[in-house]
Amino acid sequence: MKVMVKNLLTKKIVLKKVNPIDTALLKTRKKIAVFSGVDTKSNYVCVFVIERKSRFLRKDVKELEELFSRLVSLSEHNFKKKILIYNMPLCSHAKEMLKELKWTLIS
Repeated sequence: MKVMVKNLLTKKIVLKKVNPIDTALLKTRKKIAVFSGVDTKSNYVCVFVIERKSRFLRKDVKELEELFSRLVSLSEHNFKKKILIYNMPLCSHAKEMLKELKWTLIS
């Protein structure tokens, strides 16, 4: 959580409240940390933290979007910002897809 807050501060994103989301509730076994929070302008923000050795590909973008849609249905509200904090190689096609889907990427 400390690393996540530090990475958000590099992009000047400050969250008033941060709640961790259990990945079992999202019905996934992937090693992803998911957080839900509220920024200073009272907008809901979701943060996905992924650390792995293998490359993040286009198929992973689809899985990430499915997880996001499950999070929206679980929390029963929509998120204004979607943030992905990653520590892995990122495929250029996947990066373009994420930017088209309005994800904020922080490495």
